[in-house]
Amino acid sequence: MADGTDFLYPFIEGDERDAGALLVDLAASVDAKVAAADALRETTFARLGTDVSVTARSMADRFRRGARLFTFGNGGSATDARSLASLFGRPPAGRPLPARCVADDPAVLTALANDVGFELVFTRQLIAHAAPDDIAVGISTSGNSRNLLSAFEHAARDGLLTVGLAGYDGGEMRACGALDACFVVESDSVHRIQEVQAALVWRLWSEVQGCLDKDATGV
Repeated sequence: MADGTDFLYPFIEGDERDAGALLVDLAASVDAKVAAADALRETTFARLGTDVSVTARSMADRFRRGARLFTFGNGGSATDARSLASLFGRPPAGRPLPARCVADDPAVLTALANDVGFELVFTRQLIAHAAPDDIAVGISTSGNSRNLLSAFEHAARDGLLTVGLAGYDGGEMRACGALDACFVVESDSVHRIQEVQAALVWRLWSEVQGCLDKDATGV
């Protein structure tokens, strides 16, 4: 196996010929990764569950007043931000809510990066499209993405509800005074961080839907 993937499956050697033993090792590796992800999700939800519920209520209150959700991230986190916007905007159940991923249009991103700098690719879009009662959610694994921090700082000044998801120790995002909520998945594995961030997003969406249902029924 190529050296570039050794960190994923270090037990596979280039001259491995025992298919049975290899399959056993692969299955054990998958089981270990699933167990690690499950354990991290449980500890993260236990630590952040109350904060997620409070944030969901704040988001639901804003959606009820006509707020729109803007999401953003870089690299794999851009894909996660797009999935987040899709979940809220085109949900598998419940009510669709206005949501837009500002990391989604390569023409806009490259134009802004070229004209004003990559640090402002999300900020400029919030300036153009967001209103004070809207919601800004940014996703990062490191927590140190300057274009996210810039967007949060602008959003906070304009009165948006600001929510960040980070990994590792939270980086600069955790210390950022511009965030109303920061959910940190405390792990040094990018894979596990992104898996648990996806679970947090799903729980946040589910609780927002639950809050809106209660508002509608009064129950």
